[in-house]
Amino acid sequence: MLAALPGVAHADEGGVSFWVPGFFGSLAATPQQPGWSLATVYYHTSVSAGADVARAREFSLGRVPGNLTVNANLNLSVNATGNLGFVIPTYVFETPVLGGQASVSMVAAYGVVGTSLAGTLSGVVTGPLGNSVPFARSDSISDTTWGFGDLVPQFALRWNAGVHNYMTYITGDIPVGAYQSNRLSNLGIGHGAIDGGGGYTYFNPATGHEFSGVLGFTYNTKNTSTQYTSGVDMHFDWGASQFLSKQVMVGLVGYVYKELGCDSGPGDRVGCFQSQVVGIGPQIGFLFPVGDMQGYLNFKAYGEFAAENRPSGWNAWVTFAISPPAPGAPPTTKPIVRKY
Repeated sequence: MLAALPGVAHADEGGVSFWVPGFFGSLAATPQQPGWSLATVYYHTSVSAGADVARAREFSLGRVPGNLTVNANLNLSVNATGNLGFVIPTYVFETPVLGGQASVSMVAAYGVVGTSLAGTLSGVVTGPLGNSVPFARSDSISDTTWGFGDLVPQFALRWNAGVHNYMTYITGDIPVGAYQSNRLSNLGIGHGAIDGGGGYTYFNPATGHEFSGVLGFTYNTKNTSTQYTSGVDMHFDWGASQFLSKQVMVGLVGYVYKELGCDSGPGDRVGCFQSQVVGIGPQIGFLFPVGDMQGYLNFKAYGEFAAENRPSGWNAWVTFAISPPAPGAPPTTKPIVRKY
């Protein structure tokens, strides 16, 4: 998935990115059945960050005068939690496109984000004439925001060749979610983005072995509220599973997120500010009939480490999806639902 996700948990400007690491998972590149499907996702995140991210938030909130620069010593921290519900309708076309299977999706989100920042920012402030004066600020601020996230459309193509499956996708951010540049908690990111990439799934129904990986890159447009442009981001989501039966699978999921380009723009007062994080955790999934459709329930969680210029912690996903079953077969004879 992609992220119209809260301005609490991820990278780039103020530690916030378009992409939500972990959106893609097991069976990501396997073709789906033509027609409509619907996925709903409950997402919880709990993260914290130290001085670098907290200082970036101080700048974006206007807590440090905009016409001054500051070399600062910091004893600051940021803590945040988010609880969001995603609704993802998808339509899969029956007519092949470039020899593959085309699909279109739309991601919409609603939820709550709570963020707190506390500590002391101190150092020497240099004014426009080169004069230097001591600077110190103690802050203890917090807020909570309810609302809708940005809208995220996606187009994908998938191809199957026996146990090998391939995909390519393009997506982007429509910045219509709840966002204010001077607010600590946001559900929108305040700017547009274009993201694209490709993926591969190895899936052998005879043995139940499965592995998937999806690599993508994000180009961010300028945030006109802050005059800040985040750099180009790279993300790699992966999942590995073993089907214990035709209805139950277990495995691992993970991601690597790294900002490749430097942040820039007149509003960038923290320099390059390249972000990164790595996550890994368990997953379990269940397939079952829902009337004449196929149901899928997945639980996965990630613990994060190796974070730089980005809040980190843990996050959990609960996905419930309904999709058409394979023609002429019971709904649970073959896993056909792409996992988010």
